[in-house]
Amino acid sequence: MDDGRVPPAGRGLPGRRAVLGTALGTAAALALPASPARAGAPVPAGGGCGRRRIPRSGIGMHLYTMRTALAADFAGTLARLAEIGYATVGVSGRHGHGAEAIRRMLDAAGLRAVLEHIGYDTLRGPALPQALADLRTLGARWPVVPSLPRAMHTPAGFREAAREFNRIGAASRAAGLGPLLFHNHGSDHEVVAGELLYDILLAETDPELVGFELDLYWAVKGRADPRTLFLRHPGRFPALHVKDMAPDGDIADVGSGVLDFPSMFATAADGGVRQWLVEHDRPADPFATALTSHRYLAALRY
Repeated sequence: MDDGRVPPAGRGLPGRRAVLGTALGTAAALALPASPARAGAPVPAGGGCGRRRIPRSGIGMHLYTMRTALAADFAGTLARLAEIGYATVGVSGRHGHGAEAIRRMLDAAGLRAVLEHIGYDTLRGPALPQALADLRTLGARWPVVPSLPRAMHTPAGFREAAREFNRIGAASRAAGLGPLLFHNHGSDHEVVAGELLYDILLAETDPELVGFELDLYWAVKGRADPRTLFLRHPGRFPALHVKDMAPDGDIADVGSGVLDFPSMFATAADGGVRQWLVEHDRPADPFATALTSHRYLAALRY
């Protein structure tokens, strides 16, 4: 999450993760949906014994996680992330710095910005050209809508958003950038008036103009199956928010919770995933979260 609001919680999830055993009780039910009934596609079994690994250049940090540290020392925080091993960042909040200043700090730290979260109203209004110019200054590729206003969470609202996304995505492409991306929360996976809201965006946006930054935690919280989304919509998910789920359903450091990341990542190539961006909405110690999460992703095989 990137706008300071806590999005509405999703519904309880059926599911399983065999390695957890029965000791976790109902917490294991939060790991993955039990079936891909919504998506209607086969899902491969989970794993963790494969030979594939996330490339170092693909492990990034979404900077919303580090917001308190960035507010105190932006350049120093970036340097510490680079020391941990992060290669990329998703920008979320500039803390009083302009795009040029942030680019200089990124270059000094040896980090690369890949995307920036920009408010929906900014992108749909007259500030769009400047937002895209700033994105190019940052050296990033994708503008990202972090959320939609709650009032738009209806089929009509999501269809309006889809039209706007296509227009913004066309402008982004014309500016030499990548497609517009949309970042999900649990409420984006709700069924309203018989329609699954997230499916409206998938169906009514042009794949050349609009993609998705899939937040794995909020997808599972909303009873979506990332594995099936990747299979059914190839190439549409260039970036992920990787956050884990604690046994009680809260957010956890990556690798410390119940989500079955090896199983999810088994179909990530089908989804077009190029960036695995760590995120934690409310870290007790953002640097500890950054270190723990990077160690897990760097060591992961799937």
